[in-house]
Amino acid sequence: MEHNLNQYKIFYEVAKFGNISHAAENLFISQPAISKAITKLEDSLDTVLFTRNPRGVILTNEGELLFEQLKIAFDAIAVGEEKLNNINKLGVGHIKIGASATLSKYVLLPYLKGFVEKHPHIKISIECQSSFHSMRLLENNKIDIALMVKPEYEKNIDFIPVGEYQDIFIATQTYLDNLNFRENNIGSEVNENDIFKNANLMLLDEENVTRMYVDNYLKSNNIEAKQVLEVSNMDLLIDFAKIGLGIACVIREFVLPDIQSGAVQEISLLKSLEKRTVGFALPKNSEHTNSLNSFMEYIKNYNKQ
Repeated sequence: MEHNLNQYKIFYEVAKFGNISHAAENLFISQPAISKAITKLEDSLDTVLFTRNPRGVILTNEGELLFEQLKIAFDAIAVGEEKLNNINKLGVGHIKIGASATLSKYVLLPYLKGFVEKHPHIKISIECQSSFHSMRLLENNKIDIALMVKPEYEKNIDFIPVGEYQDIFIATQTYLDNLNFRENNIGSEVNENDIFKNANLMLLDEENVTRMYVDNYLKSNNIEAKQVLEVSNMDLLIDFAKIGLGIACVIREFVLPDIQSGAVQEISLLKSLEKRTVGFALPKNSEHTNSLNSFMEYIKNYNKQ
């Protein structure tokens, strides 16, 4: 834009009212100042924009053309200002969250339910990815916040913990009984290495952070698993375990009702897996939108309940 926006605004107001004095009143500036600005704009454009008559001013053909384009521009500015006003008044906004399908279902949903009720004008988008991929999306500014297992290194993120979760192994009692019978009296009461060596062990796929954690546990405890079935999400692991397909590594908090009902059994281990912390991660020292700040405040207050 070659000319001062203020000159275009003055021209627009004069053209709209067709009268310099009315435009001066609306803009709270003097008539001479308006006349000077119009003359300066006409000189700069090398174009006559108005013709004068006793009642006021009339747009020339060139002035009409400029007015039509400026009307589009100033209307767009007005719409932008109105939308910003709505954002401030109504809390309109957009939050992009990254979380695995499992954490979305068992951890994120309770937060979202109350937050959406409290902030109905904030749009929520969820990228269902593993914690590993959520971290990459966060680093590349593709999402605003990620629900994930606490990473080993937190150099570039702020982390808000929301709970501790225990990884366990489960199976139906029927599966364990059949395994015991089939493998010469190897049952759930003896060394777990014998169980996992002969069982169909069901784990999340290798790119999953939980899978890496479980693999490290098996390796550090010299537990060998010969038959591994990889599954894409924990819900399927739970379902497969409940139909007696094998032994699944899941999170206790997510299957507690099934354990209590006897649908599955938790396998006793000589050494339990350590609990892991789950929480919300954000880029460190980044600027947050009002919507994201509202969500973070809600998370912190929710955890105090």
